[in-house]
Amino acid sequence: MVEKSCESCLHEEEEAAMTEFLVHRFVPDYDNVEDTQVRTRYGVLASIVGIVCNVLLFTVKIIIGILLKSLSVTADAFNNLSDAASSVIGFIGVKMAGKPADEEHPFGHGRIEYIAALIVSFLVIEVGLSFLKSSIEKVFHPEKLLFSWITFFVLLASVGVKLWLAFFNRKLGKRIDSKIMSATAADSTGDVFTTSVAIVSIAVSHFTPFHVDAVAGIIVSVIVIWSGISIARDTLEPLIGQGIPRDLYKKISDTVESYDGIVGTHDLIVHNYGPNRSMASIHAEVPNNVDIEVSHEIIDRAERETGEKLNIVLVIHMDPVETQDKKVLDVKEKVGRIIEALDPHLSFHDFRMVSGEKQINLIFDLVVPRDYPKEQIKRVRHQVEALVHEMDSRYQCVITMDKSYIAED
Repeated sequence: MVEKSCESCLHEEEEAAMTEFLVHRFVPDYDNVEDTQVRTRYGVLASIVGIVCNVLLFTVKIIIGILLKSLSVTADAFNNLSDAASSVIGFIGVKMAGKPADEEHPFGHGRIEYIAALIVSFLVIEVGLSFLKSSIEKVFHPEKLLFSWITFFVLLASVGVKLWLAFFNRKLGKRIDSKIMSATAADSTGDVFTTSVAIVSIAVSHFTPFHVDAVAGIIVSVIVIWSGISIARDTLEPLIGQGIPRDLYKKISDTVESYDGIVGTHDLIVHNYGPNRSMASIHAEVPNNVDIEVSHEIIDRAERETGEKLNIVLVIHMDPVETQDKKVLDVKEKVGRIIEALDPHLSFHDFRMVSGEKQINLIFDLVVPRDYPKEQIKRVRHQVEALVHEMDSRYQCVITMDKSYIAED
């Protein structure tokens, strides 16, 4: 067991060494992954490596598939060809995504990378559907497979190549936060399984009287189709609009709140325009007894420095809040306890008290989870209004209902 573990560690170290060699050789200034040009170089490197490896695998497998009359191997060969085409599209995508902003596209061209990944997913699905049809036909018209140890071991070697490609793209994808590289890594991992299925089908057909090539072809095709659907789903999320990851939400809000003179934040929204191209807006609470010009200067500095530190375009809206009036703070605390008792996932902000002769308005925004249906939102609102009214019959709530933009864990 220890020997096996050591061999695995050694294999991983060799993979890492090859990856780092290629990065150091072909990506100048490789540590500066926030730079758009450096990200483009990483994308170009990954695309070229993918094209070379997949074209070689396609050539070898198509020859083997024809010689063995194996549909599963032929399907796997064309899967590699589609991967090569995907790498070409990825190459074009990362080059176009790296173009700077222009008059027509003031936020840059970063989303082209997502569109390229989406095109890749459609290619993968098309290849899977095509060979699913051929495999089903072969179930009713089976052909005997020819066996060769040389081709058998070549297919085993191709599994090793795909394992390395998966490791290579996954590592680079994490390093530069690239959707298309992560999708390519997932696709390569799926290819490892599909080629393994083809190997098993050849072995079973040779050593037993069972002809499972058509069934194996169906399995391979389904895996390829599912891989394409998964890539499409992961790529569509940032295009449609995702919730804010909790770690990013915390990073931005904590950074803004670290400035003296800012007592809280809320209503953070992040718009993604491609990897490392985000625009965010956030409301920052400032004491209402501080001179507005002083607070404005703090907000401007927080906006500028936070944007530079986190590599985002940040816009901060200033909200004055009460920080001295004990009566207002006491009522705010009681309202907070009521809301937390109803549901710990609820929160509120922008609390104000406006007193009249017979009525005191408590004005605030109430934030509910995104999965709350309309009926539950109405029910929570009425519960808060009733419980606050029980505190003092003069209290009337003026509530603005909001939904959270934070992504679910």
